[in-house]
Amino acid sequence: MTTTNSSKRTDVRRSLIGTVTSNAMAKTIVVRVERMVQHPKYGKTYMVSKKYKAHDAEGKARLGDVVEIQETRPLSADKRWRYIKTITENK
Repeated sequence: MTTTNSSKRTDVRRSLIGTVTSNAMAKTIVVRVERMVQHPKYGKTYMVSKKYKAHDAEGKARLGDVVEIQETRPLSADKRWRYIKTITENK
């Protein structure tokens, strides 16, 4: 199989949007991402949340901000995401 320069690999990293719940660690933020799930048997929709640790080198994200994070290589034992931008700032 030969690869040519015309077939470039696109960026396939996942990105998520969530709320910053902690910024107490150095260069790390904790982001809570919520999503709606439908119960398989009863059909009721409910909220499910999961927390992700993200790398924030400049420390721009503040508590309560809505931010975008992107998947990256493992940076530590449990940090596999990085901070991209702030969507909405907490007043």
